[in-house]
Amino acid sequence: MRFDVDLFVIGGGSGGVRAARMAAATGAKVALAEDSRLGGTCVIRGCVPKKLMVFASSFREMPAEARAYGWDIPDGAFDWSQFRSKLHAELDRLEGVYRRLLEGSGVQIHDARARLADAHSVQLSTGQTVTAKHILIATGGRPERPDLPNSNIGLVSDDIFLLDSLPKSILIVGGGFIACEMACILAGLGVKVTQVYRGAQILRGFDDEARGLIAEAMKAQGIDLHLGTNIVEMAEAAAIRRGEGTMGASASAAVDLLRQSGALGCPVWVKATNGLEQTFDTVLFATGRKPNADGLGLEDIGITLGRRGEIPVDDYSQTAVPSVYAIGDVTNRWNLTPVAIREGMAFVRTVFEGVPTPVDHELIPSAVFTQPELGTVGLTEEAARAQEPIEVYCTSFRPMRGAFAGNEARVLMKLIVSQTSRRVLGCHIVAPEAGEMIQLAAIAVKMGATKEDFDRTVAVHPTMAEELVTMRTPTRKA
Repeated sequence: MRFDVDLFVIGGGSGGVRAARMAAATGAKVALAEDSRLGGTCVIRGCVPKKLMVFASSFREMPAEARAYGWDIPDGAFDWSQFRSKLHAELDRLEGVYRRLLEGSGVQIHDARARLADAHSVQLSTGQTVTAKHILIATGGRPERPDLPNSNIGLVSDDIFLLDSLPKSILIVGGGFIACEMACILAGLGVKVTQVYRGAQILRGFDDEARGLIAEAMKAQGIDLHLGTNIVEMAEAAAIRRGEGTMGASASAAVDLLRQSGALGCPVWVKATNGLEQTFDTVLFATGRKPNADGLGLEDIGITLGRRGEIPVDDYSQTAVPSVYAIGDVTNRWNLTPVAIREGMAFVRTVFEGVPTPVDHELIPSAVFTQPELGTVGLTEEAARAQEPIEVYCTSFRPMRGAFAGNEARVLMKLIVSQTSRRVLGCHIVAPEAGEMIQLAAIAVKMGATKEDFDRTVAVHPTMAEELVTMRTPTRKA
């Protein structure tokens, strides 16, 4: 059977674009459909704008620190409108880069929504049907709202970058990395931040000692953090003042229109399980993400979605239908941009280069861009202890730069070591620029370095990271 293209990619995020370009480089005829903006979540409404906001928020403490070092620098004021304009211009530029990269690779771009008509056919919202030998789904994920009456009056992470102005106060619901990053960002930009999380501690799944230090640092920044707490009731504050108690259908529709136009955020009255009852300028839900797998016609061709709505795949990213593959957040494996890119590369190696390449999901490093940052690779102390006998090497201290300026903030350097093999099973860093440090440490951990390999490495002095190679005595054994 003759097909219009060798590969049709549904989704123009980082993973889909990389796979499309790599496949085209093998000589394959490739098409790609994206119904929103090229670049996907990471470039347009995730990693990139978030990191730029992290940078912006970090300047708040700079004048005071500079004065401690002898500089005569006054406190300044943050101009959201100026930053927002430049931010959007940068995102537009990056979207253009993605488009030019695809076009330069010979990939045919369809600015349209796509769904599968059958195992080898894609139906576009333009009415066009394209047949393909292989189909790759890389549609990513989206923020998920909690099942709570009136939750539509709150924002989700996608909305933050569209605000016309910053709120004076905000309630952030959630305790994952997005919630904590946004709490630190907005607090750094001068917003009064309250955060509630139903769990006993933020950043579930990360090392307990590390996340505890992050929680203390967030409180020290003025973030009003309530653990073991959830929202039980919320309503538009104006509706409460009118005595309506809840938001009517017309008001709900109005909020949706504001969201579409970019004029987001409305005062919200909230009641929580711990007795908190307060009105905030707006509420941000950061309570999880959901795979973008609905509406693709998958069930009609024999692909049953998983419990979380994800597309089940094997080690080679192949679905139950042999001609259809899926990568990235839509598979709900490791929801990180570099992982989606690696999955796309493995897919091309397998399907178009004839080299079966399973996806390697072992020892993936990651960073949480709170202030300070958390960088991690490998097992947490809790997971490692449950697996085998371990030694823990750990130190916490005030780094030189902050200590000289009178800053009480502490950093953490932690290694988890197997008592049997001596391999470093995990590395966890809480510190400014921890993301930069963990990238380098991850190379050693991935290579199987032992504690003695770390010990043989000469320290770079004076640095925070030198502690990783100078800890000689275990803090504890388990």
